[in-house]
Amino acid sequence: MMRPAPWIALVAAMLTWPAHAGLFDDAEARKEIIRMRDEHAARLDTLEASSRANLQLANQIEAMKAEVAKLRGDVELMMHDIESVKKRQQDFYVDLDARLRKLETGGAGPSTQIDPAAESRDYESALNLLKGGKYPEAADAFDAFIAAYQGSSFLPSAHFWAGSAALQAKDTARATQHFNTVVNQWPQDARAPDALLGVANAQRAMGERRLEQKTLKAVIDQYPDSAAAKSAKQRLGS
Repeated sequence: MMRPAPWIALVAAMLTWPAHAGLFDDAEARKEIIRMRDEHAARLDTLEASSRANLQLANQIEAMKAEVAKLRGDVELMMHDIESVKKRQQDFYVDLDARLRKLETGGAGPSTQIDPAAESRDYESALNLLKGGKYPEAADAFDAFIAAYQGSSFLPSAHFWAGSAALQAKDTARATQHFNTVVNQWPQDARAPDALLGVANAQRAMGERRLEQKTLKAVIDQYPDSAAAKSAKQRLGS
């Protein structure tokens, strides 16, 4: 049951008072009623304003939470890209150092028959095609490099980049072959986790979502501490 407003109760009480009480004349009673009504209305306005402010604040907090979650995801992806670039750069110099050491020591093996200047030139040329967005040409250039320098220490990277270029050119079968070559022949190479992730990317491009999920799980199982595993977890989670 709703309680009457204070000013309504006052009017009811005043109607029961004797006329000769003289506590309030008609003008004073009207002023008191108006004052109490205005105070009540002001309190209601204040309460409504406070409720609206609280609702707006709650909406702003939720929007900020969503934005923070999005930014966190963007940062994680950026960190993955940065780690990948650092690793690739480090691998390049490690491979270069290993090749130079073999040349300096006159080490035996197929790599001693390679012209270092030509090898570096052709590898860099293929990389530049890839960086320039010329994906079919880059894939062909890396294939030519692989055929010409079969004893090169750059072979794992060459197969990886050949797969990446082929995937960008939408040649998924060719990409898968190169990525699998890295995984199968050099499973401990720094490129292997990204190559296995590349297989998943090719499967996704072909619409083979079940195989993609299976490959993503394999990335996590085989290379749990890699940046590729972090990316695989994010994709499985989404």
